[in-house]
Amino acid sequence: MLGVVLWSDSLDKKAVIWCEDQGDLAYFNGGEDAPLDLADLDAGDLVSFELQQECHLRYAKNPQRIGQGAYEGLAEQLRDTTRPRQPNEMDTRPRKFMGSADVIPFCRGTIERADRELVAV
Repeated sequence: MLGVVLWSDSLDKKAVIWCEDQGDLAYFNGGEDAPLDLADLDAGDLVSFELQQECHLRYAKNPQRIGQGAYEGLAEQLRDTTRPRQPNEMDTRPRKFMGSADVIPFCRGTIERADRELVAV
């Protein structure tokens, strides 16, 4: 699986990874799970890893850095996007106009005909 490192601790060799399947985050615990040739993972690095599910948690096993800093600033962008607003604060983010929708009515004749063709047994 591919993912982007959102947070890392280079001393403990731990990381939190946002997965390409948009599921739950994956955790890399380092320690004895860390490959000997593992480069320090930093926030924004694109990584490839094996995903393992244990007790409702997802773990990244054998992570390999593919792109250093490929998504630098992603964690901050996500944090800023989901920042809680104060009670009186207005949402000033630009909104995308989705356009108008065309409402297409169902043909009543077809529905009535279908009712007549039903037979109770």
